[in-house]
Amino acid sequence: MFALVDCNNFYASCERVFNPNLQGKPVAVLSNNDGCVIARSDEAKDLNLPMGAPIFKWESFCKANGVHVLSSNYPLYGDMSSRVMEILKQFTPDIEVYSIDESFLEFKGFDNYNFNDYGNQMRKRILKWTGIPTCVGVAPTKALCKVANKVARKFPKETNGVYVIDSDEKRIKALKWIKIDAVWGIGRRLSKRLKAKGCNTAYDFTQLPDAWVKSNFSIIESRLKRDLEGIPTLKLDEYDTVKKAIATTRSFEYTYSDIDNIKERVSTFATSCAEKLRKQGSSCHVIVVSISSDRHKAGVEQHSASVSVNLSSPTNSSLIISNCAVSAVKSIFKEGIKYKRAGVVVTGLVSEDSFQLNLFDTQNPKHQPLMQSIDFLNAKFKGNKIKLGSQDLKRTWKMRQERLSPKYTTNINDIIVVK
Repeated sequence: MFALVDCNNFYASCERVFNPNLQGKPVAVLSNNDGCVIARSDEAKDLNLPMGAPIFKWESFCKANGVHVLSSNYPLYGDMSSRVMEILKQFTPDIEVYSIDESFLEFKGFDNYNFNDYGNQMRKRILKWTGIPTCVGVAPTKALCKVANKVARKFPKETNGVYVIDSDEKRIKALKWIKIDAVWGIGRRLSKRLKAKGCNTAYDFTQLPDAWVKSNFSIIESRLKRDLEGIPTLKLDEYDTVKKAIATTRSFEYTYSDIDNIKERVSTFATSCAEKLRKQGSSCHVIVVSISSDRHKAGVEQHSASVSVNLSSPTNSSLIISNCAVSAVKSIFKEGIKYKRAGVVVTGLVSEDSFQLNLFDTQNPKHQPLMQSIDFLNAKFKGNKIKLGSQDLKRTWKMRQERLSPKYTTNINDIIVVK
């Protein structure tokens, strides 16, 4: 059997753990630079505050309806997520962290367990130890436990937050209830094609001929269909896959027209990519740097450009990648343009200990132990204490966060003081 444990309104729930005054009140969390709504509590959803709503257009609506609007507090959310995942590991060793707020669990050798009771144990322990409410869906396959979780979330009073699909009758009933565009793995375009075929529910999808699905869709949809039929096909991804490219792209807090601010941002983005390379044991052959102006502003000159840098030998050194990225952005920078966004992508990845050496390579051999020491110290003291001279020493991401809550669990100065 598989289970999907999903945290309810995770961002809003994290804020409520440390600010109980938000309990029962509408809460909305904003994207980077306080741009648009990316998370809502159930109360905010009931007010029909749309996902993705630009806050500058909905500011008066939020004030009139008492919606508490907060900036994204990613250090808090990441730490709370880690705590939830560590608790889940106590219930089974086979776990796939699917996203920041949900995980798949596989139960091997749990044949005599009552999964409804076991699911309630998980919910109660997570709620007691972290204050985060969850829902649990249990079923014979990954796709079906996604469906079961949606049932538990939609009908909390009837299911008490846990729903188990343990019979074909329950499976068919759930599949007939869920719409095709709400099925895990069915995107907007695919759902349109299926609806044109008369396929409106997940059950309709399972009734399509196997041969037709294989000839009209990819192997992924074919496997999904078998999973929804109750035949275990999608396996638990227990290990992190090595990425083929790593990107760090961000919008700026303000528009920048001077090269110095843009160089600092690009250096920080490049350093982040280098750190991610070392974390997964890779080096890169190619660095791609891009900058763009604010395309949403009418009446101002626009400019977007990107450039690739091919390295003579692969590297994961922050010094080399940062220097190359800064030189690259200088070559595409245009005077008089107000830039809003930049990005660094490293690709052509190879394992850091198995690539072709260059007889004439001039890379400094001291870089590797230096990077190891920097990574060790930054991991020990948190918050990227050691940076390159080309970076801003005070902040990693310069984002507009005017409604930011304290970092209750990751900053010693923000710990709650009980009076």
